[in-house]
Amino acid sequence: MPSVPSSPDLAHLLSHAERRVVRRLAAVLAEEGCTVEEWRVLSLVGDGQGHPMSEIADHALMPAPSLTKLVDRMVADSLVHRRPDPHDRRRVLLHLTARGEGLHARAAHRVQGDQARLLEEVGDGAALASLLAQLSTAAEVRTAEVRTADLGPSVLP
Repeated sequence: MPSVPSSPDLAHLLSHAERRVVRRLAAVLAEEGCTVEEWRVLSLVGDGQGHPMSEIADHALMPAPSLTKLVDRMVADSLVHRRPDPHDRRRVLLHLTARGEGLHARAAHRVQGDQARLLEEVGDGAALASLLAQLSTAAEVRTAEVRTADLGPSVLP
């Protein structure tokens, strides 16, 4: 097993940690016959609200064409179904089926337990989660500032 990277490069450290955490998540989900990508869809749609594909793609960290193929497979496996948005008939919302609800419940139980154990090993898991959320927000704000600066003052209102 590769060692922890010694580089002080934040992006490298985060990528290394992300790969290991996702690998661990994949192993936990495999016990339910679920992939990480399927879990990301189930975890969002599991709230029972129905979500458009664009929102799911963002949450699942997938490009729209790949998500469409995944959702097609999940529909074929009777885990989710598409339903027209009652407020905008041009949009389609994704919902869990009864089978999908069962998988979501079982997988959520396994994922929550494993993540609690992992965060316990880290020490202050709540602080880590908070810091990662703050880091993500700060990085996004900085990215937006750089994009705005690259556009130059002539295109700003």
